[in-house]
Amino acid sequence: MDALGTFVLILVAVVVGLIFLGVKSVPQGWAYTVERFGRYTHTMKPGLNFIMPIIDSIGHKLSTQETVMDVPSQKVITLDNAIVTCDAVAFYQIVNPAQAAYEVNDLGNAMINLVITNIRSVLGSMALDEVLSRRAEINDKLLAIIDQATSPWGVKVTRVELKDIAPPEDMVISMGRQMKAERERRAVILEAEGHREAAIKKAEGEKQAAILEAEGRKEAAFRDAEARERLGVAEARATAAVSEAIANGGLSAVNYFLGQKYVEALKDIGTAPNNKITFMPLDSSGVMGAVAGIAELTKQATAGGDGPWQRPKA
Repeated sequence: MDALGTFVLILVAVVVGLIFLGVKSVPQGWAYTVERFGRYTHTMKPGLNFIMPIIDSIGHKLSTQETVMDVPSQKVITLDNAIVTCDAVAFYQIVNPAQAAYEVNDLGNAMINLVITNIRSVLGSMALDEVLSRRAEINDKLLAIIDQATSPWGVKVTRVELKDIAPPEDMVISMGRQMKAERERRAVILEAEGHREAAIKKAEGEKQAAILEAEGRKEAAFRDAEARERLGVAEARATAAVSEAIANGGLSAVNYFLGQKYVEALKDIGTAPNNKITFMPLDSSGVMGAVAGIAELTKQATAGGDGPWQRPKA
């Protein structure tokens, strides 16, 4: 009985041990590959799983979570022979653990080298200005290329981002000078355009002022001509009246008009701005004759006698 009891205890212990070896618990976010005699059979998902003890074994333990991979800094020669230093970061996720475990050896190292190679290829086909200004386009192109290349490995690349692109120091200084020169050129162009607009506005203003001034001179000349015409008509009428008076024998009227003109001339001489001293009398006999003529006309008009300007009787 002692030997049988010992055998039973040993058998129970072996069975418990085999059960313990056959029960596997996989945590969330992980996947285990199962190998039977070194050959892949299936993949265990998160939770409680069972395998055949001794016959089956765990091959690889892979994380199915999204993984961040830092790409080390590297020097890249652009299309215009500029040397830039850049680094990147990639995000990927294992979607097929069997392919990730058995289709590629050292998945992380393979991913890093693949990203580095494609960064050099994409940046090498672009000029420096394009590399610095079209980073989003470069990221999209890298993502498409790398995701397609890693698809046979059971990997899904979700994002590739260039973290930093650093040109050489001397090129940075040259770019700064170029940017400064470009800004100064734009400032000069804007200033020249401002002067041109100001000159155009000024010329238009002077043109409008000249037009208005010409119209003013035209209107003034028209008014002067009209005034001279009216004055001429008035003088013609006065001359006609004097001629009629002379024809009727009214010499007193002639003396009146001559005296009037004479007095007006003396007035102009006395009020002239360049006249300082006026000597009198100036042909006083003529002045007295004119005054006498005026008095005679006044007397005839008051007395109602016969004269050249006598009012007709009703």
